[in-house]
Amino acid sequence: MPPVINQDLCISCGQCVDICSEDVFFGSEEGRIPVITHPKECWHCNACVLDCPVQGAVTLRIPLPMLMVYK
Repeated sequence: MPPVINQDLCISCGQCVDICSEDVFFGSEEGRIPVITHPKECWHCNACVLDCPVQGAVTLRIPLPMLMVYK
């Protein structure tokens, strides 16, 4: 399950695109709301959520089996 971008809160800074080690946001244009092009590549590391300057602009949907080990 990929991250979710709240288009109302996103300021299009590109922090999530830059921090993602798995290129989930590959091909996103600078200055525009990021596009999730490779959702199955998301490892749920939470880096995009933690690096975003606007709280709530990026959220992560954690798969149910991972909820048992995720903090």
